[in-house]
Amino acid sequence: MSITKFTAASAIVLAAGLSSCDRSAPTTSEPASPTPAASAPAAATSTAPATSTATPDPAQAWLGRWNGPEGTYLQLNAADAGYEVRIKDLDAERTFKGVGKDGAIQFERDGKQESIKATDGDATGMKWLAGKKTCLTVRTGEGYCRD
Repeated sequence: MSITKFTAASAIVLAAGLSSCDRSAPTTSEPASPTPAASAPAAATSTAPATSTATPDPAQAWLGRWNGPEGTYLQLNAADAGYEVRIKDLDAERTFKGVGKDGAIQFERDGKQESIKATDGDATGMKWLAGKKTCLTVRTGEGYCRD
C-alpha cells in the first residue's frame, strides 16, 4: 500500500512539475514582446468622429438675416455651389450670387468684387452698429449685425 501512495504522490508532484515547465518559453533574457491588445492604446480604438483636413466654411453660420440701420438688411441663403446674397439698401433690394472663399463670401456688384467678412460693430465703421459683437461687413460704411 505504501507503494500505491508513493506512486500517487509521485504522479501529483510530477504533474505539478510538468505544468510549470514550458518548452516554448524563450531561453534568452530578452523580454517578450507585448501582446497586441496591450500595445494598442484605448484612444486608438475610440469611436470619436474622424477629423477632416478640409477647412469648414464659416459662412454656413452666417445664413439668415442681418440687420443694418434704417431698415437695411443682408439676407444670406444657401444656394447651388454657393450663396444667395440679398441686400436691401435705402433704394432697393438686390440679389447676387456669392461663393465662400478664404473665410468670406465673395460676390460681384456693379462690376466690382465685394467680400462679406465677419466683424464686430466697430469694424463696420457705422455709428449705429458701434458696440455690437456679431456683425458682417461688406466694406467700411456697409455692415449688418445680429445683436
